[in-house]
Amino acid sequence: MPIPYPPQSKDKWDGQHVRMPFSHHNEYPQDGKNGNVQLTKRWNMIQEALSQNIKGSFELEEAILSYNQRYSNKWKFTAFHYYFNKTLKADERDMFFSTTLKLLVRLALDLPKLCTKPIPLLKAGEKKSLTFSQVQVASLLANAFFCTFPRRNSRARGTEYASYPDINFNNLYHAEPHSIPRKVQKLKCILNYFNRVLHKCPTGLVTFTRKVEKEHDWSDDQEMLTKLHVSSSGTIEDDGKGMLQVDFANKYIGGGVLGHGCVQEEIRFLICPEMIVARLFTEVLEPLECLVMTGCEQFSKYTGYADTFQWAGILDSWGRRCTEVVAIDALVFHGDYKKQFQRTNIRRELNKAFCGFSTKVIENSRTAVCTGNWGCGAFGGDKQLKSLIQVVAASAARRDVCYFTFGDMELTESLYEIHKLLCDSNRTIEEVVTLMERYLHSSHSGRHSLFDYIRAVHKGYQEQNNLPDCDDGSHESGWDN
Repeated sequence: MPIPYPPQSKDKWDGQHVRMPFSHHNEYPQDGKNGNVQLTKRWNMIQEALSQNIKGSFELEEAILSYNQRYSNKWKFTAFHYYFNKTLKADERDMFFSTTLKLLVRLALDLPKLCTKPIPLLKAGEKKSLTFSQVQVASLLANAFFCTFPRRNSRARGTEYASYPDINFNNLYHAEPHSIPRKVQKLKCILNYFNRVLHKCPTGLVTFTRKVEKEHDWSDDQEMLTKLHVSSSGTIEDDGKGMLQVDFANKYIGGGVLGHGCVQEEIRFLICPEMIVARLFTEVLEPLECLVMTGCEQFSKYTGYADTFQWAGILDSWGRRCTEVVAIDALVFHGDYKKQFQRTNIRRELNKAFCGFSTKVIENSRTAVCTGNWGCGAFGGDKQLKSLIQVVAASAARRDVCYFTFGDMELTESLYEIHKLLCDSNRTIEEVVTLMERYLHSSHSGRHSLFDYIRAVHKGYQEQNNLPDCDDGSHESGWDN
């Protein structure tokens, strides 16, 4: 078990570090005996509230609201109560409140002993890395479960943490009737994680690295494409062991994991809950930044996606795997589908993917990138464009690619074919990027897909005249066979 350093807790209450619940600066206004408002140490309130003999979900709600009084009329615990009183069997509920909850409270209240060093914020524009023991992460998440983190309950413009994701679990506990089933499945994942760590304490380490990259010179990259494996079956987390696994991230890390969202990123954070702690200290990701999460363990199985997502039980093995997951956020294209083919947007996505794929947190690691339909689905990305962007970015980082299309056989076949065509014709990264940027100005745009356009160029079927110039003034000449 890693030993916390330094031995005694040090407190920093400033804009460069996480404001911890146990800080002596963390004070809360309370009504005094004479009607006067007086400031009380909030950690004392938390300790008193959670140390009571809590026998049910409504008493636990009351305890949480006792040190979050200003939200007593705003926070709703509908999914929270549904889970404990409608989903769990009576003996399971009794076991939680008689045994598990007490252990969880102890884990949360041990935070001053476990996290003795102030936690720096991973701020935008700053390269920085944080390493925690898995027990430290568990204690931080236990405090998120009990909603103890100060100044984190409002993200309104101008507030201190407006540019950070939320971390307290109050949003997880509320659900409209139609979304209760989804929130219940999320709670199953979270509470399975706590049950595991409380009954068998993990001994590994978890590292979070904010990486900042310069723009890559795509117009002068003469490297060839690296190898590609593409399959319609398989998942990144199950079949990408030992590879650099891609999190299709929101720029606010974790996306809607504590809210209504339940797609690729949220599901990954639910089955690997240690990732959720990144929301405590990771500021919104900028265009040339990514977050690399190393060593986060998977605690749950799952089936389905979005509304069909379901917790599917625990894992058989407890060994911590040396797993790298890189969070890269794609642009959102809801209004104008063609906009994503503009040169500036293609370059933005290339640079974002290259930032993630060029990372080497695990020393001497050049393992393959394990990815899929990044930025497609809810973000409106074109699958052909986004897959080719990732292949090019990985090639620039000198990594092979393992690509899962999640059941899309047409994309599986067409991506394999295009990759083979480009490799067989010895196209460089520069030439492939130029092809992508030319597509929007071609007669194929809107009528045929990007891959159709590349096939036409390759076979010499493009129009007799050169296509219109790109923004950079480069020309189509030289591409004709």
